[in-house]
Amino acid sequence: MFATLIVSWIVYTLLVKVVKTTVKTAFISATTIVLLHAGLGVSPQDIWHQIIQLIQAFSQVIRVR
Repeated sequence: MFATLIVSWIVYTLLVKVVKTTVKTAFISATTIVLLHAGLGVSPQDIWHQIIQLIQAFSQVIRVR
């Protein structure tokens, strides 16, 4: 019974840490997108397009090797 409580507490603590990190990352990403849009006129679609191009470029470099 005591071991179950310890394991449950460890799992709960890890879950809380993961959720906190996820929320922080989402907030930073959203803030960055809003600032880019407001300051430079870069839309979320432009950012997504650049991410896709970057992934394609990396995959082509990997295929060449």
